[in-house]
Amino acid sequence: MMVVGLTGGIGSGKTSVLQLFINKGIPVYIADLEAKKLMQTNPKLIREIQSVFGTKAYIKNKLNRSYLSKQVFGNSKKLNQLNTIVHPAVHLDFLAFKKRQKAPYLIYENAILFENGSDSLCNYIITVTAPEATRIKRVVQRDHVSPKQVKDRIQHQWDDKLKVEKSDFVIENIDWETTEKLVDNLHQKLLKISFEL
Repeated sequence: MMVVGLTGGIGSGKTSVLQLFINKGIPVYIADLEAKKLMQTNPKLIREIQSVFGTKAYIKNKLNRSYLSKQVFGNSKKLNQLNTIVHPAVHLDFLAFKKRQKAPYLIYENAILFENGSDSLCNYIITVTAPEATRIKRVVQRDHVSPKQVKDRIQHQWDDKLKVEKSDFVIENIDWETTEKLVDNLHQKLLKISFEL
């Protein structure tokens, strides 16, 4: 099973591009979404989170997101601790997901694919990019936040140049019609590669 990583900075339009692959019948694994599910349902993970962050991390068996966010926000040591607990569980869950798939390839979507070393799970990597001004505008409209808040979030992610250097394919997502064509072409290319493997 060929694994194609999909990443991109905030506001690049990664989710919209992912939807195009879903429309083509390609299975997708959204790491952030699955991590949230596992933090809610995996007993071992819940015990580990409580042992590090205290019983307040869960209220009535539900993850106390606001409490956990306050614990890790601006505290890289605690954020690393949380990632060290969650990432191995996501990794195992992804491997189980991969085993169940029958498609020629699957997409592993992760906003911090390179940052957390998940690129090692992928045969190929796609990075979705867009000019910073476009990204800021999109996130301001979507999340109703200030441009400064978006810039702060961009600062905490890897620079696009770094991601592009480490990627096999780049989709510059500015004009939607062009993006759709790029995804169509890339899908055909990936099908061809998967059949040659």
